Amino acid sequence: MRSGRLHRVLLALVGLLLLALGGSVLAVGLGAPAPSWWIHTGPHDVLLTRAERTHWRGTGWWWPAVLATLAVLVLLTLCWLTTVLRRRRLGEILIDTGDGESALLRGRALESALAQEAVQQRGVAHAEILLRGRRTKPTAKIWLQLEPHVDPSTALNDFTAQVLTHARESARLPSLPAEIRLRTVKHRAERVT
Repeated sequence: MRSGRLHRVLLALVGLLLLALGGSVLAVGLGAPAPSWWIHTGPHDVLLTRAERTHWRGTGWWWPAVLATLAVLVLLTLCWLTTVLRRRRLGEILIDTGDGESALLRGRALESALAQEAVQQRGVAHAEILLRGRRTKPTAKIWLQLEPHVDPSTALNDFTAQVLTHARESARLPSLPAEIRLRTVKHRAERVT
């Protein structure tokens, strides 16, 4: 299961659980009969009695434990929220066909085409492409792994002049801004004799 789908399922389950819990508390509060296993007995029952609230107050570990637990819950929730809100891969690109109509191009198809054309370029060992942005204005994040003997500036110029320009023209995009990161293939040092 992809992470986006997983996040939606988890969010839906948490939402349903909270909705059921809140609805049942509201129903019991409005006078509906409470089940025998329910923690409240009637509409005037409180969540925690005075004895339950003050039971652990005198111990030294209680408040630090409560605060640490709440801090961990807040941090986990913030981590989850940042992963959910982080911008993901672009699913589709809207292409103007020139006749007043438009077509959709899958983002992964353009990523794959860019990567395949990049590795055919002289000196590029591996390429990874990630499209982001909006459907009408995509941006590309590109990682090129170069062979040890290749000049990085030449490889970069060749890639932007040929591969990136070809992709932009093929998809009829007015522009395709790209962030390109270069790294070299690790290799052993050559022996000089």
